[in-house]
Amino acid sequence: MSQVVGRDDLLLVTLDTLRFDVAAELAGAGRLPNLAAHLPGGRWEERHAPGSFTYASHHSMFAGFLPTPAAPGPHPRLFAARFEGSESTADRTYVFDAPDLVSGLADAGYRTVCIGGVGFFNKRGALGSVLPGMFQESHWEPEFGVASPTSFEAQVARAERVVAELPAGQRLFLFVNVPSLHQPNWFHLPGATREAGDSRATHAAALEYVDRHIGRLFAAASSRRRCFTIVCSDHGTAYGDDGWTGHRLGHESVWTVPYAHFFLEPGAH
Repeated sequence: MSQVVGRDDLLLVTLDTLRFDVAAELAGAGRLPNLAAHLPGGRWEERHAPGSFTYASHHSMFAGFLPTPAAPGPHPRLFAARFEGSESTADRTYVFDAPDLVSGLADAGYRTVCIGGVGFFNKRGALGSVLPGMFQESHWEPEFGVASPTSFEAQVARAERVVAELPAGQRLFLFVNVPSLHQPNWFHLPGATREAGDSRATHAAALEYVDRHIGRLFAAASSRRRCFTIVCSDHGTAYGDDGWTGHRLGHESVWTVPYAHFFLEPGAH
């Protein structure tokens, strides 16, 4: 990353609330053709989330603590703030002196843009302004939110506009928080009802919905130059697993998340 930063554009996509097991099953069954085409070996990497809910996890990721490989470490990190004694900072780590990665990339000349999804990015109050406030430019509107059945399509359209309006020489760090997997997601499965509510099946249908449209986001992000891309979940969620429901709790379904990073070459989509 010490060579990538300053040369390539950067894209970070958090598929908010996506469970690892659902993501792995769908990729293995050929139900995520657009995502799987970019996953190394066509498979998600199993990792551990840095937090059990959106706010905590994103604060960690924006400090350089991306989901950790689900195996004994230490594991060298892609990004790290400069501090003494860091066991996960390696020679190839991009080290920044700012208090967070977003500011560090801005200091390196990047235009930092947030396209929010869940409520912690809606800028409707002080709490919902903290995370988007780290960025030079942030976008949220009701059409991007959890209650919109077309949220991701609306976000992608905004991302396309953002990229199109940038000067050709301006490096970009684009962050997209995708709300489609978060509850409510029942409306992504044909035949499901509000009364029946969300389930593992509706969660899977929401991921298939995202896959249908993510090619446009990848094409926009890599339309000007090569783009280093990270796609991951910030945490999972429980659907009655061992009696647990939801997240912000310590169940495996919450802590285990899918992760991938790869380069998007310009004009390859």
